[in-house]
Amino acid sequence: MTGGLTIGQAAAFAGVTIKTVRHYHRLGLVAEPERDGSGYRRYRSADLLRLVQARTLAGAGVPLAEIGDLLDADPVRFTAALDDVDRRLTERIEDLIARRDTLRRLDQGDRALLPDRACALLDRLTALGFAADYVDTQREAMVLTRALIPEILDSFLSRLEDWLGDPEFVELTKQGWDAKSWDPEDPRIEELAAAMAGRLLADPARLAMPAEVRRRPDADARYGVIDHHGEDREPSLARLNTLIEAHLRAAGVDVPRPPHQ
Repeated sequence: MTGGLTIGQAAAFAGVTIKTVRHYHRLGLVAEPERDGSGYRRYRSADLLRLVQARTLAGAGVPLAEIGDLLDADPVRFTAALDDVDRRLTERIEDLIARRDTLRRLDQGDRALLPDRACALLDRLTALGFAADYVDTQREAMVLTRALIPEILDSFLSRLEDWLGDPEFVELTKQGWDAKSWDPEDPRIEELAAAMAGRLLADPARLAMPAEVRRRPDADARYGVIDHHGEDREPSLARLNTLIEAHLRAAGVDVPRPPHQ
C-alpha cells in the first residue's frame, strides 16, 4: 500500500468514524502508525486489518476492554474467549427477550408484574362473576404479595385456587364484597365474618404463615399492608376483615397483627 492511508480513509474503509479510530488508539486496541515526513500518520494494510478486527469484535458484543487481549491471543485462547463471549451474549439475549415479553404485557397494567398463574386466576375470578373492582383489588394484593412477601405468593395462589373450587366460599366472598356498601355496624357483617371464618377453618393448615416469614422482624407490617389493602376506603370491609381475623385467632391460627392493632 504505497504511501498508506490517512486516518479518514482508514476509518471509511473499516466502516467506523475517525473518533472511533482515535478511541481504539487510546485503549491500545490499534497501535498508532508512525508519522510520515509531512507529519501525518499513514495507515498500512496491517493497521487496517487490526482496525477491522477490532471493529468486528466490538460489533459482535465483545467488551472493548477485552478486545486487545483477544486479538493478541493464540488460537486456543482466542477460541476459548469467543466461547465465553458467546455465553454472555446468550444470557443477554435471554434477558432482552424477557424484557420484551414484559413490555408486550404492559397494556395489561399490573398484570405485567405477575406470573401467568396469577393472571389465570384473575381471569377465573372474572369468569365466576366477581365484580371488576374486586378482581382489581385481588390483582393489587397479588402485586403487593410478590413485592413484599414473595415467599408466600405460591401458597397464596394455591389457596385461592382451592377456594374458587368451593361454591359456598365463592358465594360468601361475593357477599363479603357486597358488604362494602353496608353500614360498618350492620349486624350482618358479624354473621358473614363468622361464616367466612368457618369456611377458612375447614383447612387451617393452609392459613399458617411460613416460619421463615414469621421470623422477619417486620412480618406483621408487611402482612398488614397486603391483607388490609384498600380498607382505608371501605370501613365496612375493614370491620369484616378484622372480625374474620378475630375468629381465626380464637381458633388458634397465628394471624399477624398489623402495628396499628
